[in-house]
Amino acid sequence: ARAQAPPGPAATLLQALGLREVPRGDSTPRPVPPVMWRLFRLRDPQETRAGSRRMSLGATPRPCHMEELGVAGNIVRHVQDRGAAARPPESASAADLCPAWTAVFDLSAVGPAERLSSARLELRFAEGAAGPTDGWELSVGLAPGPRSESALGMPLRLVVPSLRTPVRAELLDAAWARNVSAPSTLRLALALHPRGPGACARLTEAALLLVTLDPRFCYPPVRPRREVAPVAGGGPCRARRLYVSFREVGWHHWIIAPRGFMANYCQGPCALPSALGATGQPAFNHAALRALMYSVAPGAQSGLPCCVPARLSPISVLFFDNSDNVVLRHYEDMVVDECGCR
Repeated sequence: ARAQAPPGPAATLLQALGLREVPRGDSTPRPVPPVMWRLFRLRDPQETRAGSRRMSLGATPRPCHMEELGVAGNIVRHVQDRGAAARPPESASAADLCPAWTAVFDLSAVGPAERLSSARLELRFAEGAAGPTDGWELSVGLAPGPRSESALGMPLRLVVPSLRTPVRAELLDAAWARNVSAPSTLRLALALHPRGPGACARLTEAALLLVTLDPRFCYPPVRPRREVAPVAGGGPCRARRLYVSFREVGWHHWIIAPRGFMANYCQGPCALPSALGATGQPAFNHAALRALMYSVAPGAQSGLPCCVPARLSPISVLFFDNSDNVVLRHYEDMVVDECGCR
């Protein structure tokens, strides 16, 4: 039997990034929600460093934690309601003749290793001219369907004072057990009833902000990142500038931001005294020992140590997946900050 060919560089990188395949990239992608832009600009180290929100050296964010949302996680998905286009005419309930809706969310891209941290439902309604003075009552439950999977427990009921702003409801812990994995399809039954005399409202948009933690891409904290100065010509082992453009690799159709990032690389000889580093202390004691042995016996089999990354830092990527969801993922070990001899 013919052996299977090893995957190419693009497939290997996609696998390392936790993606099964290259997202297709719709020719007319939907607009990026403002909350996802805000989270990206707050999370991405290069955006933070370039903007006015410069991070102090001692303010290293906790790994695998979304400080902006107050939960653990390294993946955020904005999942749009798939049931809006195929939603049947709104049926009215017998109680108060207000309609009920079914929202459908495609969660098939959530990996089995991901742990749920937050599932925030966001709803927008169009209120009639004669709204109730006592507010509204929102009911969220599991809707029956051919592909529905049991994820919600008891229906969630919330009192909504006003519909002028989006209505948000946290499903996790309240109606969705934390230890339950995400279903491939989530169908929610939604009902909004006035708590007093008034006209019914109309559902205009439904979305789910899902935060998960993939422990495979979670690393212990490192020292704060610092700038890498450009270097011309040769020199000892150190980081050199290398910009990676997503357009050049053909990924600009599905990656929203950044357009590229300064990945850098390591280059330079590791003979003494370069193996000791700029401070006179070796980045790796074994490298200094090898350099010393090579200086005594240049023909030694071990040879000189190699110039390799000694410290790396993360980037955040905002992109569309194959379900047209907007996804924010935080990737560790993507940027070379410091190099050393090993």
